[in-house]
Amino acid sequence: MEKDILAGKKVLVVDDEPDVVDTAKALLSMCEVRGATSFADARMLLEQESFDLAVLDIMGVDGYVLLELANQRGVTAVMLTAHALSPGNIVKSFQGGAASYLPKEKLIDLPTFLREVLEDRAKGRHFWSRWLDRWGSFYDEKFGPEWQNEDKEFWEKFKIWM
Repeated sequence: MEKDILAGKKVLVVDDEPDVVDTAKALLSMCEVRGATSFADARMLLEQESFDLAVLDIMGVDGYVLLELANQRGVTAVMLTAHALSPGNIVKSFQGGAASYLPKEKLIDLPTFLREVLEDRAKGRHFWSRWLDRWGSFYDEKFGPEWQNEDKEFWEKFKIWM
């Protein structure tokens, strides 16, 4: 049996809702998970410890500032959001260096998404290589089929990375 690529990975989960952090910890039981519910706590953890992955909420915890810090520390970051779910924030997350952008309503599938990020990294593929295939129809439903037209230039470049 193949070893779970997530097994033993150290993951930081940051969300201002403690129940989201607790749920992520339970879902990622194969990992060593540290949780934070504030920007200050998350920043301290990122500055003092090493992580393989970070799952960052956007709203309430200054997720984009934490994304920048994660990038500086060499931590692969995934954005997780409910209230900031928008085409503009998808683009901002990817331009900021996020490996993926996930809606909180799909939190139950977090282990699958993190495995895909790690598998792509291990194979030298761009993190975003599977993102549009997985999420395109979800966002078409959420925002309408023309949602990518808000930033056509970005999405044309994005398709090159796939």
